[in-house]
Amino acid sequence: MSKKIFSEKEIKLLSANKYVKSVSSKGITYTDEMKHVFIAERKKGKFARDIFEECGFDVEVLGIKRIKSASDRWQKAFNENGISRLRDTRAENSGRPRERELSLEEKNARLEAQINLLKAENEPLKKDSFCRKGDEEITLPPSQKFILIRSVIEKYQLENMVSYLCEVAGVSRSGYYNYFSEKSQKQRELKDEKDEVVKELILKAFHFKGRKKGARQIKMTLAGQFGVVYNLKRIRRMMKATQEHRVVPNLLNREFKQDVPGKVLLTDITYLFYGKGQKAYLSTIKDGSTNEILAYHVSDRITMDLATDTLLKLKKNRNFKKAKDSLIHSDQGTHYTHPDFQKLVKKLGLRQSMSRRGNCWDNAPQESFFGHFKDETYIKPCTTLEELKREIKQYMIYYNHYRYQWNLKKMTPVQYRDHLLNAA
Repeated sequence: MSKKIFSEKEIKLLSANKYVKSVSSKGITYTDEMKHVFIAERKKGKFARDIFEECGFDVEVLGIKRIKSASDRWQKAFNENGISRLRDTRAENSGRPRERELSLEEKNARLEAQINLLKAENEPLKKDSFCRKGDEEITLPPSQKFILIRSVIEKYQLENMVSYLCEVAGVSRSGYYNYFSEKSQKQRELKDEKDEVVKELILKAFHFKGRKKGARQIKMTLAGQFGVVYNLKRIRRMMKATQEHRVVPNLLNREFKQDVPGKVLLTDITYLFYGKGQKAYLSTIKDGSTNEILAYHVSDRITMDLATDTLLKLKKNRNFKKAKDSLIHSDQGTHYTHPDFQKLVKKLGLRQSMSRRGNCWDNAPQESFFGHFKDETYIKPCTTLEELKREIKQYMIYYNHYRYQWNLKKMTPVQYRDHLLNAA
């Protein structure tokens, strides 16, 4: 068997061929039709390489060794038992080998991968929606699922579980590879560039002569003053994105540890399951240099107040001293792109920074805190929201004042904060 490893681009290319049943980085399974065509053309005296090329395969991608191996195998099977021997008789005719019994390590790895994906998938749902009791569940679009799968694979080093994670997320593997193909990424970049041009023109029309305008007025102003024609649907979509929510650049660039208390603030929201299927949400603001939790807010609803109330609690924290050029960093969830949140950030004299879309590493310390928090708290036994809040309050006191951390010179967050202030 050929040792050639297929790249993601090559897998996508091969998957598009009608004679391919399945393909992975290490192997390819052909359809029965391909085998029949091969035998028929070989009888006419054609070379194996030529047959594969006529069937739409790139010989350089497949490799001569893989072509020779397949042709020898098919020819031998045909010579021994005729055309019926070429039929794929494996389980359910899926084109894949009969599944072997997984080892305990493999089972644990699959389970961990599934948990991590479902956890990651749940995070954007809480950030991108304002759910009330009785609201329908929100389903992520395939593009967001592809991004989540990629982030889970990179974070937990699960490169060999693409197929399994796609199955768990309910998306196709070919769609996953296609989404991250060079062609698709260029198309998305081109669309984003065009949207920026459109957004700029629409804003110019919106502010023309200093008077606010509705979509119809903008459409007529664009045509009359700028010679540009956009349909109302597009104008409304762009205005909604422009007026209601705004994504800001990543000013932090993962420079979390700047040894200055109050300079780098990290914020995020996580979900908490407690009692008998009850759900709550925790919003926190963490000091990137000291790891101290400066403010937090707990709620059983995921409204805008969850983020803004956390900011207000930060303002009331008498131990928080804002440093020069301090900023608050978050992901691109709707809580943080919302104008109410952004206005309050400016009112507090903070700059705002956001992670790149779909990149969990840009706010890694905050994600790390949530991981420790869920491992060390007793959330599940809580039966009421008030009980949950008491447990969280006790843990925050413990974490800030009594939980020693190796990377803080074996100090607690509060001790390390005082250490940095005294050394300044």
